[in-house]
Amino acid sequence: MSDKRDYYEVLGVEKSASSGDLKNAFRRLARKYHPDRSTEQDAEEKFKEIQEAYAVLSDEQKRTQYDRFGHNGPQGSPFGGFGGGGFNINLEDILGGDFFSSFFGGGGRRRRTSRGSDILLRHSIDMRDVYLGTEQEVIVDLPEPCDTCQGTGAKDGKLKTCATCSGQGQVRVRQQVGPFIQEAVQPCRDCGGKGKTADQPCADCDGIGRQMKSSTLRFNVPEGAENGTRMRMRGKGEPAPQGNGEPGDLFIELEIEQHEWFERSGSDLIMSLPLGYADLVLGTTVELEHLDGKALSIKVPPYSNSGETIEIRKRGLPRQRGGGRGDVVVLLKLHMPKKVAKSVRKSLDDVRSELAPGDTLTSIRDDAEERRRS
Repeated sequence: MSDKRDYYEVLGVEKSASSGDLKNAFRRLARKYHPDRSTEQDAEEKFKEIQEAYAVLSDEQKRTQYDRFGHNGPQGSPFGGFGGGGFNINLEDILGGDFFSSFFGGGGRRRRTSRGSDILLRHSIDMRDVYLGTEQEVIVDLPEPCDTCQGTGAKDGKLKTCATCSGQGQVRVRQQVGPFIQEAVQPCRDCGGKGKTADQPCADCDGIGRQMKSSTLRFNVPEGAENGTRMRMRGKGEPAPQGNGEPGDLFIELEIEQHEWFERSGSDLIMSLPLGYADLVLGTTVELEHLDGKALSIKVPPYSNSGETIEIRKRGLPRQRGGGRGDVVVLLKLHMPKKVAKSVRKSLDDVRSELAPGDTLTSIRDDAEERRRS
């Protein structure tokens, strides 16, 4: 017994359905499940299923045979499954030319809107620029329409209609899709979809229609911008092909250079501060030049431990959302010198001898008890 679904059930029609009912049902389902349009996971399988069902039921002889024997006739299936029946049905006649031409940017009688390509420019800035927000100026070479041919790429700017596509920029081709013959619209290869060709290329731009020229760009870096932020400059991209259409856009992508001691975490700035043993025990104040040009004062309290952090509020980067600034987070680290003077070693020996023998063990037990309680 075949595990195929009943063809009438596949199309959602009664067995008494007319040829018009079958065609309408197929058109509705094909538009829904066409693989180039549908987003459903099993669209391709369903599209094949409804094609096979319609191919059989739309043929009067095969429909009579199916109504009598079903999927499995006395000599096996008389239909051969999808692709085995030798059907020759123009899918475009059923669904309409507008259905297929929409995949190619418009009908076969219209040229697609011409537009130049976008350009991506990567620009490096330092963290100070992000902290303050600055105006940047860069000089780059960008493509512009050729002055000699006005961007057409043709000598004296003269173009002629493409003979292959008759100026439409598109051609129709016939394709075999399973049992169906489908007509599709594709860009014309001879003119590249432009509809126009040049008898002789422009000598100044070699027929490209554009030349590289030096341009000065000015733009603002927003405060708190993140690495990879892109800013758009409309109309600064490549000119449209043959000078007919809108130019593309220029995108400037920011690359933030690594700072000498700051690392970024959102709007917070994180840094490590190496300190000697005496600074951790006695406490100290360290001043560094900050990104805003003002001193950043880091007050380390006495008896600090390596691994502890100090937060300096509202001295971080501007927040992109909600306003205000982040914090500066300082991680304290014990700096161990490779060598020390003899006088220092003697002082350290004196310090060690003054500590009670059990102080270290007691400290370890106290720390363990504190962790247990917390």
